[in-house]
Amino acid sequence: MKRIVLSINLLAVLLFSSCQEEANQSIKDTSKPVTVTTYTISNQTSANQISVSGTVEAANTANLSTRNSGYVDRVLVSLGDEVQKGELLIKINNADLSAKLAQSKASVAEAQASYQTAKKDYERYQSLFNKNSATQKELDDMQANFKMAQARLNAAKEMQKEVQAQFSYTNIKAPFEGVVTSKNIQEGDLANPGQVLIRLEGEKALQILAMVPEGQINSIQKNKKASVTISSIEQELKGEVIEMSPSAQNTGGQYLVKVRLLDPNENIKPGMFARVNFVSSEKPNAETTNPNVLIPKAAIVRQGQLTGVYTIRKKNTAILRWLRLGKTYGDQVEVLSGLKPGETIIRQAEGKLYNGVKLTQK
Repeated sequence: MKRIVLSINLLAVLLFSSCQEEANQSIKDTSKPVTVTTYTISNQTSANQISVSGTVEAANTANLSTRNSGYVDRVLVSLGDEVQKGELLIKINNADLSAKLAQSKASVAEAQASYQTAKKDYERYQSLFNKNSATQKELDDMQANFKMAQARLNAAKEMQKEVQAQFSYTNIKAPFEGVVTSKNIQEGDLANPGQVLIRLEGEKALQILAMVPEGQINSIQKNKKASVTISSIEQELKGEVIEMSPSAQNTGGQYLVKVRLLDPNENIKPGMFARVNFVSSEKPNAETTNPNVLIPKAAIVRQGQLTGVYTIRKKNTAILRWLRLGKTYGDQVEVLSGLKPGETIIRQAEGKLYNGVKLTQK
């Protein structure tokens, strides 16, 4: 009887284990796949590449101010407004300039009358001198009066031009087509000379402002092509080196390099972070041509002192692979071992990743 009871108990345990295993297998098979974004490793090598970070900026920028003090009558634009070249942006009260302009016009009229009188006197005495009815001294005196009247007229006209030119500083206009990125004045405020009232930036022409270490600046040449990656929109664009600073005295050993974007689009805005990859002009030697690859830092998984990435197996499941990393280039990391070109890694996941989890790619 004891043997029969023991056999029945053992059979029950086996049946329970089998059912539990089948249930677990059923749960595992019906688990929801994790949606992931992948990154395929290219044949890019880091041996002859220089990668630095930079910032997008407008090639055309202007801080608009005035040379005259005055209260602001009207502000015709707001932040983000697109303006055309020559469009009126700010109007400053110019009552004092209007008074000066009236005075200068009166001075010009007075000088013009004196000039005409002196001219007639000089012409009359010249005629009398030709008839021997006036002395040489009298003619010289009339000629001197005429020249002085002419000089006073010219001075009055130049003064009028100066006053008229000051009106351009009370009517602030856009020097080029662009977007208002800063407005530091309101209607009724007092505008002072040199105060930045509005900042204007052109959107069509964009460039990258990058700082290159002193150990790499000699490997970069002007007018050479470069690749630019805008991190926020994950887009790679073409660029060209247009300016290189010959000195780093005031920049802490970093050399300023400007790269013009050859094909910018409306999604790129000034102030965005960018990564610029230059191709070194130095020929790599046999010791620097290892086929190391670059992967996004966002894909790195860290567990203690270990670093790795999740890759995709043939059954479309995730598997963690440990790596040995090298240098960091902006938002990418050099892989010394563990991956090779052509492999696909998981860059981002919309759920928790672990070995064996099912995947679905975007």
